[in-house]
Amino acid sequence: MTWVYHASRLIFGGWWLFSGLMHFLWPHLQPLGDEKAAIDFTLALMASGLFDWIKVIEVVLGITMLANRGMPLTLIALVPLNIVIVYWNFVLDTGWTEWIFGALSIVFNAILAWPWRRYFWPICVWRGVPDYGTDIGFGQEQPPKPTLH
Repeated sequence: MTWVYHASRLIFGGWWLFSGLMHFLWPHLQPLGDEKAAIDFTLALMASGLFDWIKVIEVVLGITMLANRGMPLTLIALVPLNIVIVYWNFVLDTGWTEWIFGALSIVFNAILAWPWRRYFWPICVWRGVPDYGTDIGFGQEQPPKPTLH
């Protein structure tokens, strides 16, 4: 599993870094899609200025993936972007290429999240115990186990 994780991290991280940089370095290469809905959606993101911010986030996430640093936070930050990308690929701009990229996005996310799964389970606590202390808790690998009072 280790080599699958690292191969996925390098491929996916490179993909994100290139996709983000492409917007700034080679804007004429930016795919808009083939379907009207996809083109309209992408152009609306560009016109609003949000697309620039998305591309900056893609560059940052690509770098953190390639460096294998801050991976739990990187994976959480990838989720909203990937939801939109998968929706764009499966709904707005359909076709074999889009479906393959949408599926690969899901597969890469699953492969990258698996080794970090123990960091995510504490987020799923239904009734947690808040920590009202002033210690910010930096440097801890995992959050402390809550104690019930």
